Amino acid sequence: MLDLSRDDLPGLITAIVLCEVVGAAPAFVTSRQLSGWYTTLVRPALAPPNWVFGPVWTALFALLGIAVYLVYRDATGNLRRTALTAFVAQYALNVSWTLVFFGQQDIQGGLVVIAVLWAFIAFTAYAFYRVRAVAGSLLVPYLLWVSFATYLNYQFWVLN
Repeated sequence: MLDLSRDDLPGLITAIVLCEVVGAAPAFVTSRQLSGWYTTLVRPALAPPNWVFGPVWTALFALLGIAVYLVYRDATGNLRRTALTAFVAQYALNVSWTLVFFGQQDIQGGLVVIAVLWAFIAFTAYAFYRVRAVAGSLLVPYLLWVSFATYLNYQFWVLN
């Protein structure tokens, strides 16, 4: 499955912490919008309570950290470069979505970013899968959550 040893712990922990920090950073920048602008929006019927997002994203970022570590450790050459480039690109889009949707209070712009993000996550999962099946599989919950987030973003756009 993961076939990790004690020697993997420093790299694995570093990858997880980096994914957590980078993933959480935009939320700190835009946190005021959650108690301001965001509360004025009409919420979609399936929108979960706000407290759900923190634990879900924390778990997803941990899975991303494990996956990217496995790819970094196990791939070489163009396969590694392609997979890691895709990972960085999708992560930049993930960060951008928060900054656009919450920071700029741009629901339509957020919808555009999240649609592109979804495609990049799907490609990244494929690229990771080519290195290690488990690495690609670890991105499936992330892709599913972003699919749900895309639906929510669309509904926010329609309702507001």
